[in-house]
Amino acid sequence: MPKYWFDHVHLISRDPVKTADFYEKNFGTKRDGSMELPDGRVLTSTALDGASIKATNPRAEPLVPNTLPEGLGLEHFGFRTDNLEEAVAELKANGVKCVMEIKSIRPDTKIAFFLSPEDILIELLEVSS
Repeated sequence: MPKYWFDHVHLISRDPVKTADFYEKNFGTKRDGSMELPDGRVLTSTALDGASIKATNPRAEPLVPNTLPEGLGLEHFGFRTDNLEEAVAELKANGVKCVMEIKSIRPDTKIAFFLSPEDILIELLEVSS
């Protein structure tokens, strides 16, 4: 079985920079990244005790039907793994619904998305060193 550990929560926000500022000001998170994604959305990331709070604008096309109030709130949480291919195969064998197959998002990072029984997205990511 691949090893897993908690990595991040991902919020959908009208203003990701303002969202990151909120967590920095009120909870002492530290900004550890901000970038424009290929689809034009802004991604911010703040860190707290080894985990991240990420925020982006809404996706033009959600991975699953949007059930969030006004399309804003928690989109997914992320688990990091040491073997994404094995993790994906194992989850599929267990009947967990895959909504996005393995995709490279940076030269060192691959992701895939699954759906929980409560229809919450779960991102799996593998970051090579």
